[in-house]
Amino acid sequence: MSQPENDPSSFPETFSRADLEARQLAALRALLERTQSRNRFWRDRLQRSGLRSETLTCLADLRRLQTLTKQELVDDQLANPPYGTNLTAHVTKYSRLHQTSGTTGKPMRWLDTPESWNWLLGCWEQIYRIVGIRDDDVFAFPFSFGPFIGFWAAFEGAHRRGNLSLTMGGMSSEARLRMMFELNATIVCCTPTYALRLIEVADELKLDLASSSVRMLIVAGEPGASIPAIRQKIETAWGAKLIDHWGMTDIGSLGIEHPSASGGILILETECIAEVLKPDEDVPVSKGELGELVITNLGRWAQPVIRYRTGDLVQESPEPCPSGLKLMRLEGGILGRADDMVTIRGNNVFPSSLDAILREWNEIAEYRTTVMTRNSMPHLVIEVEPAFPVEGEHDSDPRCLNLVKSLSKSIKDRLNFHVDVKTAVALPRFELKGRRFFRENESRE
Repeated sequence: MSQPENDPSSFPETFSRADLEARQLAALRALLERTQSRNRFWRDRLQRSGLRSETLTCLADLRRLQTLTKQELVDDQLANPPYGTNLTAHVTKYSRLHQTSGTTGKPMRWLDTPESWNWLLGCWEQIYRIVGIRDDDVFAFPFSFGPFIGFWAAFEGAHRRGNLSLTMGGMSSEARLRMMFELNATIVCCTPTYALRLIEVADELKLDLASSSVRMLIVAGEPGASIPAIRQKIETAWGAKLIDHWGMTDIGSLGIEHPSASGGILILETECIAEVLKPDEDVPVSKGELGELVITNLGRWAQPVIRYRTGDLVQESPEPCPSGLKLMRLEGGILGRADDMVTIRGNNVFPSSLDAILREWNEIAEYRTTVMTRNSMPHLVIEVEPAFPVEGEHDSDPRCLNLVKSLSKSIKDRLNFHVDVKTAVALPRFELKGRRFFRENESRE
């Protein structure tokens, strides 16, 4: 007798490891069968590796295929504009277009057929089950609804569930907040940066966020929710649970934090194969060791990625998730980007390390960091915008001087190197991903 559709034991995210791996193997075989003859980009790579659907016997066979980098996909699109050769169907069969934010180079365009977009919505169906979305939840989506994928699939996934979903593109932050209050939004989907920005705007408007009906924020786009200082600030101000989510334009929506197990992200291995490898090497790391997350998505056949180096640095937890789910758990979520790491005085530093310190200071409204070269060595300059009124010039204001001195000492004590701290009159605010980390001579536009 078949199980009812609402039986939790039938949900793939609750499967045992053995059942998860059997599902992955079947999906991988189907993916290879589709792409090895129809997708020019993957046909060539698969031929070189000797990997084919009919000879695939176990998941370990996938390691015969060389890992894929983002630069290879960018180069393919530049050589074969506008979409590259990683297409499994004719271009007329695609119905959705998104593109990467382009923060590390030229944006990539990403296409989905109705079938592959439906797979993305299926990922969100699982995500919403894991975080405990209710039928009476009202979603607020305060993002631009532009070509950046953002929360497009989350919005359509909530809509498909039957939840009232508020679109807030083209609105001011004030108007968005008032709509959340007036229409009793219970779930907010945004970036950590924008959740912080809305706290700032609510303070200006004398709105008590903690008294609103919002009970949960699902945030993505930055390693913010797993940073204790940011989590505490958002959860305290909103009076709501903060949930970290991970996904990318080019891989889909594949990571979510379980409400009962804060401080880590579960990877939807029901829909992908996840590996953690040494950066720049095709060698797996041990559980608990820092490595780069490599993803094979299994249902986005129309423009798939197989053994794709995400550039995100993670640590797979050696212990099972306290929630009881058997999915891979990334301790601390996304810890940083491989290409963002900078070595200062022998110390490896990620932007998230600085974020963790700076967000502890209520006296700081916003900040910006710049890596500069001095005496042939990298040096860090941090500009901070005070959250308090400044009387006269910043250089002579006693509170500014004390902030600069105290922050400089705190960073020196905790990160073991000296930084130049300066106060700034006004720094940019962000709706999507916050851009706070720059290198010398890099454009800030």
